[in-house]
Amino acid sequence: MSADRGNTVAASPGAAHTGATTPGDLEQLLAAKEIVVFCGSGGVGKTSIAAASALGAAARLGGKILVLTVDPARRLATALGLEGIGNTARRVPPEVCTEAGIELRGELWAAMLDTKESWDTLVLRHAPDEETASKILDNVLYKNITERFVQSHDYIAMERLYDVHASGEYDLIVLDTPPTRNAIDFLEAPKRMADFFGGRLLRWLTAPYRVGGKRGARILNFASRPFYQVADRILGSEFLQEIGEFFWLFQSMYDGFVERASAVEDLLHDRRTTFGVVTTLEAAPLREGEVFMRELKSRGFDFQALVLNKTLPDTLLDPSGAAAATYLIDHASDLAGELREVLGHDSTDEASDDRVARVLSTVGESFRNFGVVAKREAELRSELSKVPHVLARVPTLEVDIHDVRGLAEIGDHLFEGTTR
Repeated sequence: MSADRGNTVAASPGAAHTGATTPGDLEQLLAAKEIVVFCGSGGVGKTSIAAASALGAAARLGGKILVLTVDPARRLATALGLEGIGNTARRVPPEVCTEAGIELRGELWAAMLDTKESWDTLVLRHAPDEETASKILDNVLYKNITERFVQSHDYIAMERLYDVHASGEYDLIVLDTPPTRNAIDFLEAPKRMADFFGGRLLRWLTAPYRVGGKRGARILNFASRPFYQVADRILGSEFLQEIGEFFWLFQSMYDGFVERASAVEDLLHDRRTTFGVVTTLEAAPLREGEVFMRELKSRGFDFQALVLNKTLPDTLLDPSGAAAATYLIDHASDLAGELREVLGHDSTDEASDDRVARVLSTVGESFRNFGVVAKREAELRSELSKVPHVLARVPTLEVDIHDVRGLAEIGDHLFEGTTR
């Protein structure tokens, strides 16, 4: 591990949570872990939070940091100044960070899952011999099944995470997962894939081959079982043969899959791995986030961090602001006339004054309405602060995140707990 990371200044372990982020908490967590998995529903800014956390770790902690995304969206590459990323990790050019005013103590790397390439690597690893591996890779069904098969993307992502961690190349891996409803499957993917390879459906599909190879399959397919007779007339014997052979060859990798699935499961429950949930305080994403927090705890995963993204600023809770908004509403007509005089307008057009008064009143009403929402958010933050060890908050930013500078701004809020 990098010497830089050993010099990290940890936050006070006894710091209490009051609804705002305690400075240094996330930094301390990242310094103590080797894998941080960010989960959450779609549209909450999870990819940006993961990238900003990795960028912040590289800048503050040093070491070699990797952000790995399995989200099909390719926003990460653009934000990090890379033309494209795939299975092979690419280093974020230090000059990109320097130009954005960020000095890295370590190295920042990025990778995104390439499902097909990862499956090819998996087959080559688990197949009993080169001939079997070659037959699987050349099978006409292989490409479609590995890209569309339920759990394919989720399982291979876990394989990729395991491989990257086992390589020992990185001090910290920050993982950006699929949206919440898929993330539960993501966590269960190793077990489900192992169950599939030992399940009834696969045994049924490969039964003819267990009877007597391809010749036995042909006899059983077309003479012994009515289903295969009907299916042969509809689909054709070659298609059935391709299906049977494909799954028969795939089942030959069963032992390797089960062994690796167990190792991946152990890694996810390892003390070096922790989970963070990213959500907004809107009703639907928050409900999904709360469900996911419960799922993580019930399944024995180490849930340590909750990131509340796109929150309203605390200025909306300022009593003086609320008083000003009330005054604006109650005295809109008088203020419209005063405003006309300040601007030097001589017009005494009452219709014009009415329009200005409506604008002023609308501004006051909008501030008060946002204040109500902000107060509710503050109450929710107070309730949620009791759940995780780390509670971070990122306010709604003025522009969309599209570069390293924007990620650094998110990082300021994540690591320092400041609000703007």
